[in-house]
Amino acid sequence: MTNNYLLPLFLSLTVISSVSANFQKDVEITWGDGRGQITNNGELLTLSLDKSSGSGFQSKNEYLFGKIDMQMKLVPGNSAGTVTTLYLKSPGTTWDEIDFEFLGNLSGDPYTLHTNVYTQGKGDKEQQFKLWFDPTADFHTYTILWNPQRIIFTVDGTPIREFKNMESIGTLFPKNRPMRMYSSLWNADDWATRGGLVKTDWSKAPFTASYRGFNQEACVWSNGKSSCPDVSKQGTTGSWLSQELDSTAQERMRWVQRNYMIYNYCTDAKRFPEGIPKECLAA
Repeated sequence: MTNNYLLPLFLSLTVISSVSANFQKDVEITWGDGRGQITNNGELLTLSLDKSSGSGFQSKNEYLFGKIDMQMKLVPGNSAGTVTTLYLKSPGTTWDEIDFEFLGNLSGDPYTLHTNVYTQGKGDKEQQFKLWFDPTADFHTYTILWNPQRIIFTVDGTPIREFKNMESIGTLFPKNRPMRMYSSLWNADDWATRGGLVKTDWSKAPFTASYRGFNQEACVWSNGKSSCPDVSKQGTTGSWLSQELDSTAQERMRWVQRNYMIYNYCTDAKRFPEGIPKECLAA
């Protein structure tokens, strides 16, 4: 059964599904003073960064659960000091957030893909990866799947991380605050590359990241209501709203984590002298 299957009940309740969406219709460029551009009749979006400013955009919709796909081609060449992001976030000082962050590097050295989950403003759930391909040579698809049971981070259809809802053991999980999708390209050379030892080479500016194929299957939040039914009171077998990793997907994720994970907060005993977080022991 495919991940895109949705029950007729959901179709009747206007779960938004927009494939290869038009950026002009679905997002707004929110900062950058012209450094963000939508071209090709809305099919391509580019963000640029120079010494004066980066740039960013956000979805027009807010979501309370969703499956968000974005095809991205990252800054090529010497991208040290730059950070390109794709994330979901709610407003406020006790925000929820689900992060992809792509930390640039010197020419020939791989990007670091940083992931994190925040609930009520509390994060510290970092996992980092190297990628098994050059993310600057072509477009690749990055997916955040967020449902009431789990968050799954996926790259080109391969799951790299699963963060389960473990509220039963006291671990916070984002499920009550609607979030928008955001993306940005900005300078963070005080920490992004080798802990800030390698700085941005502004002679290479402007730096440019490209986007296409924005796909949103989501419960849209509007006027205090969700477009989806009460997800706690009805079955959703086969849809992203109840999707979980089958045995094949779990093995693919383990392959990525064995070969390409470079940091896992769950194994950082020095960081947690009082004990590894409970969700790590239960996973």
